[in-house]
Amino acid sequence: MTHSGKKAVVTGAAQGIGLGIATRLAEEGALTAICDLNGEKAGQEAAKLCARGFRVIAVQADISKPAQIRVMIETVVKEFGGLDIVINNAGILDSSSIMEMKEEVWDRLMAVNLKGTFFCCQAAIPYLQKSSAPRIVNISSVAGRMGGYEASLSYAASKGGILSMTMGMARQLAPSGITVNAICPGPVGTEMITGWTDDQIAGLRNRMPLGRLGSIRDIAGAAAFLTGDDASFITGHFLDVNGGMYMG
Repeated sequence: MTHSGKKAVVTGAAQGIGLGIATRLAEEGALTAICDLNGEKAGQEAAKLCARGFRVIAVQADISKPAQIRVMIETVVKEFGGLDIVINNAGILDSSSIMEMKEEVWDRLMAVNLKGTFFCCQAAIPYLQKSSAPRIVNISSVAGRMGGYEASLSYAASKGGILSMTMGMARQLAPSGITVNAICPGPVGTEMITGWTDDQIAGLRNRMPLGRLGSIRDIAGAAAFLTGDDASFITGHFLDVNGGMYMG
């Protein structure tokens, strides 16, 4: 198992992409923490994985609140005895137009997507510095690469900020041996886009050369690679998993 014995935190992991990544890491031998605002759902999913023989815990946290992030990381370290992998997946989506955008929506989205990612990294760094193979993977978006099509500009800005932060952290944390990379998914068929109209989803699909939405499996595989031994010399990289929607 390629992640045998590694200790991993995955945020926003009670459903969708986060759950897919957490499941993949657990299946490959990692001790995995499913962290989510929805503690009940996180607990249910952790129990399912534990029933399959994997060591998985659930931790409830609102990552827009740094104090809760610190408790989350400390809880995982105490339970697992260390930390090797941090997957910053938690995020929220909005499709407001420029003129429809409201300040409270903008602020909440930035607080979760951008601020939350930064402070998760900050809280984890002292423990990752003790790891022999420390990895941070930030989940950005194709919207962060090129401004998006259907997503709001608040979402695109937050995901673009994650990319800038990924490069800066990769440079500053390299002396500690911590690699920091980002995955830029295209549209993925998860709960996050269930509120979108058929026309919006069709518009996205039509812009993708491969002609389909991504799957959770696609993103989980990318995360497993970037946190594995084969990616030990990769840092500051943006891995585009978007069916050719962006070819930068």
